[in-house]
Amino acid sequence: MAGDSRFPDVDAEGSENNEETEIVVNVGGVRQVFYGDNLNQYPETRLAELINCLSGGYDSIFSLCDDYDPGKREFYFDRDPDAFKCIIDVYYFGEIHMKKGICPICFKNEMEFWKVDLKFLDDCCKTHLSEKKEELEEIARRVQLILDDLGVDASENRWKRCQKYIWKFLEKPESSYPARVIAVLSFLFILISSVVMCVGTIPDLQVVDAEGNRMEHPTLDSIETACIGWFTMEYVLRLISSPNKLHFALSFMNIVDVLAILPFYVSLTLTHLGAKLMELSNVQQAVQALRIMRIARIFKLARHSSGLQTLTYALKRSFKELGLLLMYLAVGIFVFSALGYTMEQSHPETLFKSIPQSFWWAIITMTTVGYGDIYPKTTLGKLNAAISFLCGVIAIALPIHPIINNFVRYYNKQRVLETAAKHELELMELNSAEGKAAGSKSELEDLAREGKEGPFYSSRLKVSHSDTFIHLLSEEKHYRTRLQSCK
Repeated sequence: MAGDSRFPDVDAEGSENNEETEIVVNVGGVRQVFYGDNLNQYPETRLAELINCLSGGYDSIFSLCDDYDPGKREFYFDRDPDAFKCIIDVYYFGEIHMKKGICPICFKNEMEFWKVDLKFLDDCCKTHLSEKKEELEEIARRVQLILDDLGVDASENRWKRCQKYIWKFLEKPESSYPARVIAVLSFLFILISSVVMCVGTIPDLQVVDAEGNRMEHPTLDSIETACIGWFTMEYVLRLISSPNKLHFALSFMNIVDVLAILPFYVSLTLTHLGAKLMELSNVQQAVQALRIMRIARIFKLARHSSGLQTLTYALKRSFKELGLLLMYLAVGIFVFSALGYTMEQSHPETLFKSIPQSFWWAIITMTTVGYGDIYPKTTLGKLNAAISFLCGVIAIALPIHPIINNFVRYYNKQRVLETAAKHELELMELNSAEGKAAGSKSELEDLAREGKEGPFYSSRLKVSHSDTFIHLLSEEKHYRTRLQSCK
């Protein structure tokens, strides 16, 4: 560019003090005027480098901006003007606030372009950026899992491929129609076993054995045995095909599966072998205690219900609110039970015999249950009961709203992530189809063009494209997709 006659000398006033230098920056059509004394507060930033590059020639200038007008001393940048307006606050206020509606990841890329450190970003905006990074990691993880399922590794032996197929068949109902049928069957078996457990306690449907003891109807017992057989087969197959068996065994939902089938086999063992080791009455009591553990199988529904999983996550994220609720109730129960016991002592037929016994009354009153087995009889006691009732309603209502917000936020987030992952796969398929149609000729032309443009322009193209790529996918498998979820 040294011989280009379109541009006069860059800095005729080479001795001009940088502190008094005035430059004009045009970002996406938005013009801003800056002074050297402001920009030089942060000399490592790109705008401060513009002040110092005026005496370095056009090569130095065009390494920092897209275009330059020496007559107006105006630098042109093809960047996001909204993000730029937020970033320049660092020169005036020493901190940056991200405007609502700007993608956090794109804003981070803009800060990196303008060479402004992330430490100047306000804490509230950093939290938003962290949340967006977590979303991108989750999208990348989901896409990677789907790609791993679709890919076939030729180096794997037949057993490994069979293992992966069984795992996908049982764990991912969306993978195929037969897998969806198996998921529905498993769901029906859970419902049938739960209904059988409840119906088996109806006296009219029970039968009497030779010793006069009531037991479940043989038909219901057979249905129960069939359901347990299905659960056992399902658990064993999933355990055998699991990629990480230790993680599988320690997973909460798999522990629930074990608790759902274990009582059947323990009670079966005690029934046939326990009579030789202990008295028959003790065996029957042990079997009865184990049978009540069958209620654990109802939690198996969470495996097939995204709503239950979302509710569980919302409760886990709401431990603080639930802790506040329990604290409010505990304080109220202690105070109102002590007051109730004191106020009711003057009545000859008082039902408040002690403060610990009054705890039960305070619990059922503050939770608006009111069984009526214990109640105040004096005027002051009734007034105390009315106040405890109102305080209980307020204490329970306060944490409900944050819990509901956590539920809605997580549910909507999961739907967005699922949609984003599917969209990424669609874009990958589209890019793959376009790549095949273009053929090797276009690739050679692109390589030749990059060679002519030189390494500087080639690196700029890479940086420009990487702003909208997911970086978290494995580079070894060359999976690269455009990120549309944050737009």
